[in-house]
Amino acid sequence: MPMSGTEIEQAIRQALPDATVEMTDLAGDNDHWAAKVTSPSFAGKSRVQQHKMVYDALGGKMGGTLHALQLTTQIPT
Repeated sequence: MPMSGTEIEQAIRQALPDATVEMTDLAGDNDHWAAKVTSPSFAGKSRVQQHKMVYDALGGKMGGTLHALQLTTQIPT
């Protein structure tokens, strides 16, 4: 069973409580998601490190219960 947008958002917010998470269902199938994650925790980190923080928050579900995630990370302005 695929992860819902709400489940993805909750997992990210649990690991990064200061984050703002915006989820978009890309294909309308509840299986291909875009996440825009904004967090002060990303300050001073490379884009790769920021993405790793989010993937770590998802607990290895990428490729399994989470089929596809288009990820955008940013630091609040």
